[in-house]
Amino acid sequence: MGLAMLPLQAFSAAGFALQAQWHRGLPGLVDPLLPVVVFSGTLTLLAMAWGPLAAGRGAGLIGVEQLQRPQLEPGESDRLEAGLGWRIQLARLPLLLLTHLAGLAVGIETPAASMGATTFLALRHRIKLLQLLPLSLAAAVGAGAGFGAAFRSPLLGVTYALESLSLQRGLPLVLPTLLLGGIGALVTTDLGEPARVPQLLTGALPPILLPWAILLTLLSALVGVAFLKLLLLVSPLLQRLLSRRFLPTAFLLAVVLTGLAHFSGGISLNDGSLELGPALAGHPEAPRWAALPRLISPLLAMAAGAPGGLMHDCMSLGAVFAAPLVRRLPVDQQAMLIAIAATAVFSAACRTPLVAAVFVFILQNNAQLLPLLLLTSALAAAVGAAIGGPSWQEQEAQLLSQKPLAEEPHDSGTLRQTAAG
Repeated sequence: MGLAMLPLQAFSAAGFALQAQWHRGLPGLVDPLLPVVVFSGTLTLLAMAWGPLAAGRGAGLIGVEQLQRPQLEPGESDRLEAGLGWRIQLARLPLLLLTHLAGLAVGIETPAASMGATTFLALRHRIKLLQLLPLSLAAAVGAGAGFGAAFRSPLLGVTYALESLSLQRGLPLVLPTLLLGGIGALVTTDLGEPARVPQLLTGALPPILLPWAILLTLLSALVGVAFLKLLLLVSPLLQRLLSRRFLPTAFLLAVVLTGLAHFSGGISLNDGSLELGPALAGHPEAPRWAALPRLISPLLAMAAGAPGGLMHDCMSLGAVFAAPLVRRLPVDQQAMLIAIAATAVFSAACRTPLVAAVFVFILQNNAQLLPLLLLTSALAAAVGAAIGGPSWQEQEAQLLSQKPLAEEPHDSGTLRQTAAG
């Protein structure tokens, strides 16, 4: 499990190494080769993702989620399992490499979970003891363990599996996920994790700031809802254009993403971890306008089917949104309020309050703040459920089912397999 995560970590680290060459926030100091990398990488990625490697488009977790349905049609479980096979993952790996070299604004969270599910299901075929686990449970265990191994946090993997991946609860899910994720985390590295705060942070939010924290939670939750609604609006429009008029749409998309990178000095690139890390440490470095490129770039990348997740994007958006609002406060209070905003945007957009709170806690490592993060996350998720409409997970299968370039209009079987993959 850990070995399977290493390529994803390496791709992510390469993307951040390239992004670090940009003088973030200073668009006048740009190596002219860097925009060429973004433009050519984006165009190549789109050509592959909407052509020969269409099966690797998207995050790759739809099959795991659909396997959890109580009732499946005859043969559907076999088809869904095939959508989690190595052939799909091998199609996704080149797309992941291009995604991070081009700096598209997605993270490795859901690709890591998808790779974990594929790895564990492959082992299940060869080890009789693992066949005691039902297929749906095995897929969820593998996905949670892969997620935990990739971010070196078995607790995070178990939380993700419990809240988002499986209808089953209890020890049959928790124990194997902890075991696999824990052993996998011993093999993986800290590559591609610049958002994790290296120093230990302590302290609770002063009571006098609690009203401000509630207000910031509500504002950030609205930002998360806006992000989700825009994503659900832009995705079908952009994917229809890519399926029907690929060349002009792909060229225009590459121009827009390259322009965003140039005029933001690289802030729009990748999943925002280079801005998120300093902000969670109480030393935000991004300029006041950073929320705009951090909003637009993930929308376009996710809508175009780039293989990746939006968890870090949501946390980064919350961080750069809140940073200008708390600049006058002491460093430790800035760090706590930025963590609250990052959690709220994440929870409101993804509707996963436990994962949101635990993820931000693991990145920031302030145990005294965790109870407040959990309350913040629950409030933001309630706001998202009340006014946010359907979640991205509920709509992703339908949105990714646009026809790839090489697909015939009548080939609905391939279309369904692409969506499941």
